[in-house]
Amino acid sequence: MKKGLLVILSLLFSFAGYANQCSKYWHKENYKKAFTPCKKVAEQGNAEAQYYLAYMYDEGYGTKQDKQKAFYWYTKAAEQGFAEAQHNLAYMYDEGDGIEQDKQKAIYWYTKAAEQGNSIAQNNLGIKNYFGEGTAQDKVKAVYWYTKSAEQGFANAQNSLGIMYDNGDGIEQDKQKAFYWYTKSAEQGFAKGQHNLAVMYDEGDGIEQDKQKAFYWYTKSAEQGFANAQYNLAIMYYKGAGIEQDKQKTFYWYTKSAEQGFADAQHNLAVMYYLGESTDLDNQKAFYWYTKAAEQGLANAQYTLAIMYYEGTRIEQDNQKAFYWFTKSAEQGDADAQYYLGNMYYNGEGIELDKRKAFYWYTKATEQGLAEAQYNLAIMYYLGEGTELDNQKAFYWYTKSAEQGFADAQYNLAFMYYEGEGTQRDKIKAAYWYTKAAEQGDAQAQYRLAVMHDKGDGIEQNRSLAKKYYQQACDGDYQKACSKLKQLTE
Repeated sequence: MKKGLLVILSLLFSFAGYANQCSKYWHKENYKKAFTPCKKVAEQGNAEAQYYLAYMYDEGYGTKQDKQKAFYWYTKAAEQGFAEAQHNLAYMYDEGDGIEQDKQKAIYWYTKAAEQGNSIAQNNLGIKNYFGEGTAQDKVKAVYWYTKSAEQGFANAQNSLGIMYDNGDGIEQDKQKAFYWYTKSAEQGFAKGQHNLAVMYDEGDGIEQDKQKAFYWYTKSAEQGFANAQYNLAIMYYKGAGIEQDKQKTFYWYTKSAEQGFADAQHNLAVMYYLGESTDLDNQKAFYWYTKAAEQGLANAQYTLAIMYYEGTRIEQDNQKAFYWFTKSAEQGDADAQYYLGNMYYNGEGIELDKRKAFYWYTKATEQGLAEAQYNLAIMYYLGEGTELDNQKAFYWYTKSAEQGFADAQYNLAFMYYEGEGTQRDKIKAAYWYTKAAEQGDAQAQYRLAVMHDKGDGIEQNRSLAKKYYQQACDGDYQKACSKLKQLTE
């Protein structure tokens, strides 16, 4: 009896010794020494040791990495209710890390851990509910779990909760609460939270605008390598908004952001190289960064790159590449790109001539109010190119373009009023629009206006004004005007 008791006591003391060694070396991060005692204790069913052992297999700490064994021991610990093991097991299922991916099992184990108060699992469960990964999308539940995690001080969750309040996404919009949670996240050093807090200060969005605080938080985030913050910090230095303007620092931060693949920064860095602004003018680097931004789908960069190819500006002219990038930009709604693409189809530059496609792209650009496109569309209606002839629509689009100050459209609109094409004849309005075009130096408009004043054609005769406009047209090398001027002065 005594001998049996001594054996039991010996085993207990041995177990306790292994357990102490496991815990001691684990917390000292001496994983080589922790591995053996932790394995002994884990095999005896101790959940904490099972978790430690799984973690060492998972990361290859103190032993050779073995995801299958990590999975085995996480499962053992998780089934005993050990929250950290439940979370890590969920992660393995979530990512397919060494095992077959299973989003539903990931949700199951995240939930088990989250219900025990594991803040990381709560945050991950918030993500899953927000995006509907492994479960039906439920933004109300996302808010719930983000809140649980945020209240425990988990910075990622605080930022995510701030975003939801900021945008009124899944919860009633509340800028004050957004500000509160961004601040909590930022103060813990979370770069995205620092950036989002900076944006609120920068824009005065729901709080009093404070450029200096915006600068402070952008800097904090940028120094951690967050590309969005680096970009916004560069803009602040460029504009001198709340701080002293410093284009050298603008260039520095655009570069940092661009090197991380932030398309807007790549575009702006390209502009600085192209203009030689705070750096040496460098066509190759400008082209390089425009291309990088364009390849990420930034419409502005695609348009600029297309123009460079189209005009042969600092690179070899290539209409096919110009067409490619104009198309990319135009499809994203860039009006200038749509206009140039219309031109290429109209003239058959680098592609087969196609008046219908020209008409299509001019229409797209006109809908965005681009005066040049409105003028070209009017011409197509007037001539019946790529569409049915329609003088009323031609008149309409000439008017739209003319009202924006486009001289060629003003001249053609005047002509339509004069001839009564697409509208009722009105020589007073014709004179008005000829005058508008003449004031912009259109020699033909100056000549026609001179003739109207000379003859009193629809307007009061005024030889003095006629002489003035003949002279202007003659100075513009319009020979008919020179002849008329000579007749008036003889």
